[in-house]
Amino acid sequence: MSGPHHLYPELQLFIDGEWISRGSRKTEPVLNPATGEVLGELPHATQADLDRAIAAAQKGFRVWRSFMPEKRGEILRKAAELLKADGERVTTVATLESGKPIAQSRIELHMATEVLEWYAEEGRRAYGRVLPQRQPGTRLLVVKEPIGPVAAFTPWNFPQGNPARKLGAALGAGCSCVLKAAEDTPASAILMAKALQEAGVPDGVVNLVFGVPSEVCPYLLRSGVIRKLSFTGSIPVGKELMKICAERMIRTTMELGGHGPVLVFDDVNLEHVLDLCVTAKCRNGGQVCVSPTRYYIHRSLYAKFVEGFVARIGRVRVGDPLDDTIGMGPLIHARRREAVHALIQEAVQQGATLHTGGESIPGPGFFYRPTVLSDLPDSARIMNEEPFGPVALLNPFDEFDAVVEQANRLPYGLAAFAFTENGKRLKLLGERIETGMLGLNTFAISVPESPFGGVKESGHGSEEGIEGLDACLITKYISEA
Repeated sequence: MSGPHHLYPELQLFIDGEWISRGSRKTEPVLNPATGEVLGELPHATQADLDRAIAAAQKGFRVWRSFMPEKRGEILRKAAELLKADGERVTTVATLESGKPIAQSRIELHMATEVLEWYAEEGRRAYGRVLPQRQPGTRLLVVKEPIGPVAAFTPWNFPQGNPARKLGAALGAGCSCVLKAAEDTPASAILMAKALQEAGVPDGVVNLVFGVPSEVCPYLLRSGVIRKLSFTGSIPVGKELMKICAERMIRTTMELGGHGPVLVFDDVNLEHVLDLCVTAKCRNGGQVCVSPTRYYIHRSLYAKFVEGFVARIGRVRVGDPLDDTIGMGPLIHARRREAVHALIQEAVQQGATLHTGGESIPGPGFFYRPTVLSDLPDSARIMNEEPFGPVALLNPFDEFDAVVEQANRLPYGLAAFAFTENGKRLKLLGERIETGMLGLNTFAISVPESPFGGVKESGHGSEEGIEGLDACLITKYISEA
């Protein structure tokens, strides 16, 4: 392969400190979504590989939990430094396999290394407490301990950030981990595992496997070794995994789908808000779990908002994601493009107005034109199912209570956004919007020290922040007489 493709690493499994090539294993091709070109052949873990990974995690947990938090933190910080030092390769690889614009991959790497550094420090603050005595000569203690081997299943849309969140929390807490990263974007997880290995993570503490998700994930969870699951993915898959976890009372953190509402009130700086809205919508081609999707605009601004949104999205450059000037790359694969297109076509058939987009871009790769629909009925499937693509849904509103009801209408509650200069309204929105994360006058809702997670069918538990660390810890009460 020519150009930057020489940076793409050999695709391997990582089990008990050993990098394992394909050999006679079943493989699947990993494609560059911008060209359709095969980047490499990804080996699938055999049952023997999975058994070995499970045993390694069990052994690795005993070793890693004995490391003092300061030492664990040193290793996580060193891994972050190694990733930053190799940044141009790491970000190029992420863009090659995900189709994300290179500028966004650089931001993601910064986020991923910040997460590792955060957990390097926060792992030193897994505090317990001493309770007041009930009688002389006794002690009542509450301590925090690592929960045990963690299974982590990550999607493809943030190939650096998602593994960092899950590995950072587990390792910072003193747990080992079996990571099944996305088969569409495996090399980014491989580079992260290599950095952790080089930084000094002992054999067996981090294990990386790939395969058919419906086969690999249940097998790991039913092993009797895994004590915690961290899953990011779709609601239906999340529910099935929870059923399996219930069999052994495995603790779960579930970051599932959303359908982010955006409320735009009549007192905003319209031009500024439009710039923010279009940029946020086109981020990673709309393939973001917290992507703004359902825009509700006060009727007094509605016509101008629609006009301004359409004009701005028409200026977004779509093309080679390795080009620094590109605003949006391809979708991850043909299946995603077809799913988005079907939702758009159905909405138009139900009366929605198509202003721009609504079609694939001719040529190689899985490109789709950024799309704007307006005046959609609530019955349209795209108003009820997460589109996960570059499509904005614009509808007007008149009254505060009515638009809050619309924002809360769906059974999802991952992220929501609102724009207004009215201080009292901001407070009311904070009280009444049903969501795990709320951006008021901003789309920036994730930093390493803040909890990341949803409510209702968007899941439970949080990654990042002190909540992410606590999810990998158990609380033990000790009474000494």
